[in-house]
Amino acid sequence: MQMKSFISVNKRLPFFCFTLVTIAGLLFFSSTRAGESEKLTIYVVNYPLQYFAERIAGEHAAVVFPAPADVDPAYWMPGPKKISDYQRADLILLNGANYAKWVNKVSLPRFRMVNTSAAFKDRYIEAAEILTHSHGGEGEHAHESLAFTTWVDFSLAAEQAKAIEKALSRKKPALKDTFQRNYEELERQLHKLDRDIKKVVSKDRSRPLVVSHPVYDYFARRYELNIKSVHWEPDEIPTTEQMLKLHSILKDHPAKWMIWEGESIKESVERLKANGIQSVVFDPCGNEPDQGDFMSVMRQNVENIKEAFR
Repeated sequence: MQMKSFISVNKRLPFFCFTLVTIAGLLFFSSTRAGESEKLTIYVVNYPLQYFAERIAGEHAAVVFPAPADVDPAYWMPGPKKISDYQRADLILLNGANYAKWVNKVSLPRFRMVNTSAAFKDRYIEAAEILTHSHGGEGEHAHESLAFTTWVDFSLAAEQAKAIEKALSRKKPALKDTFQRNYEELERQLHKLDRDIKKVVSKDRSRPLVVSHPVYDYFARRYELNIKSVHWEPDEIPTTEQMLKLHSILKDHPAKWMIWEGESIKESVERLKANGIQSVVFDPCGNEPDQGDFMSVMRQNVENIKEAFR
């Protein structure tokens, strides 16, 4: 009798084990699928990175850029609550090249941080001079020796986007093909911008230009432009000192166009006109634009810059 019971139980064991394995497999599969479908939370330090991440991740991530609309993100300092939000993010996308210096002043999880310009750090640009100024609500800050507006060289922007695609694929390997397809479409558009600018400026790369802010170093290098920087704000009338500096520049650099970060007030435009200089806007788009998105702003920039090369 005992032998029969043992045999009976022994016969049921394979089925019992198979059932356990099946349930475990289903639970694992369900857990894996849930993990893959769960959205990533990504925090970024400027708007271009937000745009790139949203384009590449699509519906699979919530991308947050918490800087206020009226500040320069390069010099913005988040408060304790925002820093805590960064610390909890699945990914923290950094621009690199000393952009957003607050990152070095707080404790962030390094294994979640992605320096999107690390692949070309040997191509960072050392600026010619250090400029200190104060405007808006940011207080006094300096444009230090390392230039950081990397993405206005559209070939570098594509490399930054690639770094984001790689980081997303590491986090969600099952979605790698999706991220790759999305990146390739974005890359195609960035390379078209690159070609378009090259075509525009090829008519006269030696043409002297003045730029209103020291944020065009990578732009000038990529497209071989002949620029000199001043430090004028679009919403401020230039001072006598600023006008004297401009006149000094024009003696050896007879520019007929100034490139502005944004639309300038009428008084500044008229003052430049009186000195034989026209105004055109090339918005670096470090913060979210009032209208459109990164790509539409850059396409408009291409159209705008045509005016200076007619």
